[in-house]
Amino acid sequence: MIVFRDPEEVPAGFGPSVVAIGKFDGVHTGHRAVIDRARVEASDGAKVVAVTFDRNPLRVLRPDKCPPDVIGPHQKLELLDRAGVDATLLLTFDEALAALPADVFVRRVLVDALSARTVLVGRDFRFGAGGAGDPDLLVRMGEEHGFRVDVVDDVRAVHADRRVSSTWIREALAAGDIATAARLLGRSPSVWGEVVHGFKRGRELGYPTANLSPDLEGFVPADGVYAGWLIDIEGTRRTSYPAAISIGTNPTFDDVHARQVEVYVLDETDLDLYGHHVEVRFVERVRGMTAFDGVDALLVQMADDVERVRRILR
Repeated sequence: MIVFRDPEEVPAGFGPSVVAIGKFDGVHTGHRAVIDRARVEASDGAKVVAVTFDRNPLRVLRPDKCPPDVIGPHQKLELLDRAGVDATLLLTFDEALAALPADVFVRRVLVDALSARTVLVGRDFRFGAGGAGDPDLLVRMGEEHGFRVDVVDDVRAVHADRRVSSTWIREALAAGDIATAARLLGRSPSVWGEVVHGFKRGRELGYPTANLSPDLEGFVPADGVYAGWLIDIEGTRRTSYPAAISIGTNPTFDDVHARQVEVYVLDETDLDLYGHHVEVRFVERVRGMTAFDGVDALLVQMADDVERVRRILR
């Protein structure tokens, strides 16, 4: 997948293209339904292009109302690539872009840069300064500039009769409900981050962990212990390891003041991942976070956690 970060980077003669526009926070099943429709529309040889943003626009427009991201920008690009997008225009959403009039956005991005033939948006799509642009305006501008607009209906979950959304995914992850989040995402939820040095307490207890930097991408689920996978994403070859994942502040020792993501790779005691960027995928929550009465009780529980994780992943 080609990545552009500014309309000026798109080469002359690019297109024709079928463009899907949105935040794509999560690249969940609803988003992929839009992308799949774009791929069908482009089956005669047009390019499938996603136009999205490097952050939630609310972070600039209404920071007090901005929810945490389901995924970060690197995750978003990888997932759009997996979804079959040919190119992504990842726009920096800053005050200048927020102030861009709707007609200028259409002309500069959709017409001049991407030579859009068809544009796909959701019914709640807004664009241009002050959110003045909506799907109806986009349809009228499409008639003027020679592109068709396809307004895509929401994808609804049959089991709950609710719109698939990033909000619902965040709710599920905040409750530790990995099964629901995975169903809505169409894949296991995950976080990406760099492995950094910690207290090395896990090594002292016989369970050495890879600690993720607090500056990670993705929505961290509720505190607790999870079964999952650690994927080393350094370089071109990726290696997956079965893992027991701990999230929280380590209440037994009461000396960790920020939530941590710690990953014990099963049966590995000398795996050196310091400085590596990894993906941690969550499969199932094993239990919530608990303070134990001493190290011995903690060790008994950790041994039980590892065996439960092993059975889940088997």
